[in-house]
Amino acid sequence: MRWEIIAEAKRILEREEGTIRKDWGGRLPIALIYPNTYYVGMSNLGLQTIYRLLNERADVVCERAFWSAGGEQPISLESQRPLADFAVLAFSVSFEMDYFNLVDMLRRAGIPPLAEERDESHPLILAGGAAITANPLPLAPICDALVIGEGEVVVPPLAEALLEGMGEGRDGLLEALARIPGVYVPGQRPARPVRRQWARDLDAHPTASVVLTPDTEFGDMYLMEIARGCGRGCRFCLAGYSYRPPRERSLEALLRQAEEGLKRRDRIGLVSAAVSDHSRIGELAAGLRAMGARLSVSSLRVDPLPEALVRALAESGTRTLTMAPEAGSERLRALINKNVSQDDLMRAAELAARYRFAQLKLYFMIGLPTETEEDVRAIVELVLAARKRFPRRMTVNVTPFVPKAHTPFQWVAMAPTEVLKRRLNYIEQALRPQGIAVRSESPAWAAVQGVLARGDERVGRALASMEKRSLAAWRKALHRHGLDEADYLRERSLDEPLPWAVVDAGISQAYLRRELERAWAGRPTTPCPPAGCVACGVCE
Repeated sequence: MRWEIIAEAKRILEREEGTIRKDWGGRLPIALIYPNTYYVGMSNLGLQTIYRLLNERADVVCERAFWSAGGEQPISLESQRPLADFAVLAFSVSFEMDYFNLVDMLRRAGIPPLAEERDESHPLILAGGAAITANPLPLAPICDALVIGEGEVVVPPLAEALLEGMGEGRDGLLEALARIPGVYVPGQRPARPVRRQWARDLDAHPTASVVLTPDTEFGDMYLMEIARGCGRGCRFCLAGYSYRPPRERSLEALLRQAEEGLKRRDRIGLVSAAVSDHSRIGELAAGLRAMGARLSVSSLRVDPLPEALVRALAESGTRTLTMAPEAGSERLRALINKNVSQDDLMRAAELAARYRFAQLKLYFMIGLPTETEEDVRAIVELVLAARKRFPRRMTVNVTPFVPKAHTPFQWVAMAPTEVLKRRLNYIEQALRPQGIAVRSESPAWAAVQGVLARGDERVGRALASMEKRSLAAWRKALHRHGLDEADYLRERSLDEPLPWAVVDAGISQAYLRRELERAWAGRPTTPCPPAGCVACGVCE
């Protein structure tokens, strides 16, 4: 019932610190929506940053909304208004699988999912995020405009255009939005690909917790982004390619940010694709500890793993050390450009044991290109070797590899679902009797993600037609639109047109082809600066 939803929103607000509340009078109302649960969404620094940026404008009121499993009409948190009351609905989408929730929220709000079925009486629908930056086409039939790149660069001119054009009619407004660098308007058919936008100077764009709440995974800490992107060049990694070039925040800026954060929490969570790659991570960890901060990090690289950072984490009370070898064999790690040796991994396990972490968590993928049964056995052997060095709780997370647009593996086929199931079953049967927990993702749903990751507008129309989320409903929707999963999961030739070429990610296709050739040869590629330019084209 509606009163229960409102009561829950008020309960959430009572537990928050830093909530921004504004009167609606004379302001453009924008609902910033994360199409997943509050618990998940409030851990996302991108969402928090856009919330701050929009509310810094005196002429905008931005309120948050989240998806829930209950089936009720979605409302905003701050004023508990229905989404249809807002002029703009701006979705922040990090993962392809949240596209289902986006459609579900529109339906529950009484808003037609297809853009062509909406008129001036409906809110304008925008979306952005990492998945959309790589390939916006599955949402092109649904959204009026899509942001390609980083919000700090695109949101200010986008907000300005919205304020100037909201009274001019939707067609004129969309024409204005299409002129903004980094905005893709599906109906406008751009003369050239939309160029991904990225922030040159991260120190000029603070990215840290705005709203703090205990109702999230990181409720006991203040989160700070210390760097963006990753120069390691793992050939499967969307984040590594979507956020090129790798950029760092200065030590001085980070310590100033932490000083503010420590007024609100005593634990600082360092966020980055590769925390231990920050050129001054040792000094940062020491500086934060000297300020009295307890530290937490996302997963760590192990080549090498700085012992000083491990010590600082242990002293801060961090109980889990997380690493991502991704593949069990040296051959497969060379193919994906994950240049981590067996010795590096064993040393990391020994450090975890020496500093008495309660849990060691390892991430692997199955179904990588050219993977054999021997490579899968190597995962088990690697984990068991680490177990000899780390006697406490071990958790292994196994996810199917999904090819992503604008990476060197954008052309490769996804492994068949039955093969993935068989290999996953082997890993589970080999490790669970040894007291090692195995967590995994469904191969069947991974195939759905594979379709969305390299899909086109036809996939978006099928998606918009779904009234519930299930594998059966998905397959029926594809069939209804004359589509077959296999057409999207197949290998692509190097010279065929790619649907996602509507986006210019800044990385040349020639570079991606060279990287694919190096993968087949098992040849490493040196990291992006500071090691030296690899001539991918993004900085030109």
